[in-house]
Amino acid sequence: MNLLEIESLTDDTGHRVKQNLKFKTGKFIWRVRFTAPLNPATVNNVNMFVTAEESGTVLRTTIRYNSETNEVEIEPLEPYAKKTAYILNVTKNVRSKGGQNLKDEIKIRFTV
Repeated sequence: MNLLEIESLTDDTGHRVKQNLKFKTGKFIWRVRFTAPLNPATVNNVNMFVTAEESGTVLRTTIRYNSETNEVEIEPLEPYAKKTAYILNVTKNVRSKGGQNLKDEIKIRFTV
């Protein structure tokens, strides 16, 4: 049973989104893996964030970048509300170490 319902994705990202949720806490961590090393200065709450769809409110999160695996973790500082739609946003302002911006913006709409 999926604890997270992914309702819509940016074009051509569906095959890349996987769920591996073990605990039903409402504070799950998004892990976004990139194919190239990132410029750590661009891995922040301005370029990667979660919003409540209805109000547009940006949730408080902690962002961590693991340069060994090229993974970014986006952890909420408070639980997601049940039956509320959220959007995970990754903007084009995320850059590789070589200076290239992300080709396309990523938006994933989900509910808990």
